[in-house]
Amino acid sequence: MKKATADYLGDEADDLLGHTCVVPAALVKRPKKSYVDELYAASDRSNRVLGSLERIFGHGRLAGKNYLSILPVDQGIEHTAGASFAENPMYMDPENIVKLAIEGGCNAVASTLGNLGMVSRKYAHRIPFIVKLNHSDLMTPEADQRMYASAEQAYDLGAAAVGATIYYGSEQARRQTEEVTEAFAAAHELGLATVLWCYLRNPAFKTADADYHLAADATGQANHLGVTIEADIVKQKLAECNGAFKALKLGRVDKVGKMYSELCSDHPIDLARYQVINCYAGRIPLINSGGASVGEDDLAQAVRTAVINKRAGGSGLISGRKAFQKPMADGVELLHAIQDVYRDRSVTLA
Repeated sequence: MKKATADYLGDEADDLLGHTCVVPAALVKRPKKSYVDELYAASDRSNRVLGSLERIFGHGRLAGKNYLSILPVDQGIEHTAGASFAENPMYMDPENIVKLAIEGGCNAVASTLGNLGMVSRKYAHRIPFIVKLNHSDLMTPEADQRMYASAEQAYDLGAAAVGATIYYGSEQARRQTEEVTEAFAAAHELGLATVLWCYLRNPAFKTADADYHLAADATGQANHLGVTIEADIVKQKLAECNGAFKALKLGRVDKVGKMYSELCSDHPIDLARYQVINCYAGRIPLINSGGASVGEDDLAQAVRTAVINKRAGGSGLISGRKAFQKPMADGVELLHAIQDVYRDRSVTLA
């Protein structure tokens, strides 16, 4: 028998399912029928881009529900193939990555040009492809995101969207922003949607007291920078703390007081709500990471993240390592458990 959402949450169930956010739900843009028709269609996106977004929102177990479940697998570059696929060497073969996304009922699969290009003629018509254009790699001493592919190559293999990462706060952020802005403009010209990993990266952001890479105020600002360059979907790690601007003395710290008292609290759903409202009040979908690599209680952790994201006004999860570092059947079970939160009408906007 399938477990209810509350059963995964344990002692947190009442708190997470009963919380009311500081920023009222009425201020969050959540479509009633169609994300594409109600929110994107009023923008400057072309009909071809709208069609690509419709492909993504209209696929998988969440088709037509305005939520997204995406399988991302670029860890072969980002964390080395040996380390990433040691638990399941079958995923050295990119066909198995795509099979997991299909069996898992995902809206789309995101991976490298090489992975998706290797199987594009067999699968690009069966599930929307998101080609990740830039990557970091562990062979280079300094962490950086460099371009590995172009929007034109993604278009040629039949992708529905391109993805990219910007390390906001890093010394390379301005160059990365320029590169990704140009690539996203080219993608939109070709009719492809755009997905931006709005990550923070700066050694100074991690102190003895907290890891401010996961702070709501700083990640929220990264989201706002991301939608400024017309990312159609924003990916962000779930916030776990707050107060980066004050602790790190970033920007006009004398002007940010009300940001903490009137727009946020320390509750995890409020932290996520702040991330959402920085995506043009939810007009641009926010998807949170599904979490790090395999650990204990993966199903419960994934469901908890999905509940926080959904109740905050987010639009889904993008879950990779927790799914592909398991046997395929277990990975499918985890993806379905996440999707079931978004199909559960009792989990409502906080």
